[in-house]
Amino acid sequence: MKILFAASEAVPYAASGGLADVVGSLPKAISAKGHSCAVVMPLYKSVSEKLGGKAEFITNITVDVSWRKQYCGIFKTECLGVTYYFIDNEYYFSREGLYGFYDDCERFVFFDRAVLEMLKHIKFKPDIISCNDWQTALIPVYYNVYYKYQQGYDGLKTVFTIHNIEYQGKYGKEVLNELMGVPSYNSGLLEYDGHINMLKGAIECADRIITVSPSYAWEILDPWYAHGLDRILVTKQYKLKGILNGIDTDMYDPDNDIFIEKNYSSEDTSGKAECKRALLEEVGLEDNGEPVIGIVTRFVKHKGIDLIRCVFDQIVRSGVKFVVLGSGEKIYEDFFVEMSRRYPDRVSVTLGFIPELSHKIYAGADMFLMPSQSEPCGLAQMIAMRYGTVPIVRETGGLRDTVRDNGGENGNGFSFLTYNANDMFDAIKRALKDYADKKEWSALVKRAMECDYSWSASADIYIDTFDELVSE
Repeated sequence: MKILFAASEAVPYAASGGLADVVGSLPKAISAKGHSCAVVMPLYKSVSEKLGGKAEFITNITVDVSWRKQYCGIFKTECLGVTYYFIDNEYYFSREGLYGFYDDCERFVFFDRAVLEMLKHIKFKPDIISCNDWQTALIPVYYNVYYKYQQGYDGLKTVFTIHNIEYQGKYGKEVLNELMGVPSYNSGLLEYDGHINMLKGAIECADRIITVSPSYAWEILDPWYAHGLDRILVTKQYKLKGILNGIDTDMYDPDNDIFIEKNYSSEDTSGKAECKRALLEEVGLEDNGEPVIGIVTRFVKHKGIDLIRCVFDQIVRSGVKFVVLGSGEKIYEDFFVEMSRRYPDRVSVTLGFIPELSHKIYAGADMFLMPSQSEPCGLAQMIAMRYGTVPIVRETGGLRDTVRDNGGENGNGFSFLTYNANDMFDAIKRALKDYADKKEWSALVKRAMECDYSWSASADIYIDTFDELVSE
């Protein structure tokens, strides 16, 4: 099979979150199993600088953005067995940053139309276009409206992956004609609750809808998680499927990680103590044998930071240290900074995202706190387990699918069900109790490290799903 992944970001070229990790890793894993994969993404200013003029220019074409005719350059390069195509338009993409501009709708309308137009000019003829999040949600819509019956496009299947249903691409109805160029008789594909909703269009038109964990696939049928889209999703359950994300086990490998103080493995975890000592020294905390809880996250509401705020003082007084890395909403940044000032000998906070420090936290912390209100998949808990750092999570989405509570047999972490600060604190206290039993804790760390969350198993499920579609 030939699969084209369309996304607004992908490692190693541009990243703002987990989407980039998925699009950077999954094609590589599928290619390793004998299939041909390519990725198409915008040629952002930062990507152009990273490529340094080394990408191959293929051609330039004109792309319709409603009544406009816009220039589109097509470039190509290879990375780890995967072909990357880049869509160039300096007006739309030669900016500092990836998103958050007043014309994001127009930028990705252009990109989605350009992806389909590009297929006429490249040698790669996909069987499947795998689209990701709202920025590529119009590709299945445009394919159904304009391309499905064109020569050279027959038999093409579209798959749409929801990485986080909260971000939907919602705009006023005026964009339908002014930007999207979708005929009024097709407006029902995109209209929803008085808006134009790009995610809704993909749900209507894609041949398969994938979520990034099995639990998230049924959670988003519930209004609590669906952010208003449960009504349309309930009618499309027949094409909804949850496939758990994996992690890049080469990038996150305690046995070979160049960023950590000492390498170690599940067979010999002695190096982890040295990583803990080095981490605490770097962030200015004393290593006196007390447990360390690590947090690496975006500071936004759905990450469960409100729960942490409610009982933070009690957690600290129970005899733990915190090493926190992240950024986001100012109210949460201010909270963590205040806690670091209140408990300077117990709490270290670094605002921003520093990849090297994140590796050191995964390796040096004893526990990893992730009490998300919702979590489509979550990669951090899987990375933490890879490094033998025991996760404490709320049972939602991918956290439910990956973390088994140590209260039962073969646990690999600690979990709690209700979105309640006291329940989270109870899970932390159970973790501290087991931490005091060094034999039990060593066995738990070993079980966590032996969990296989590589992309290989997930890639097999994706391949089966794609193959099933192509065979229809």
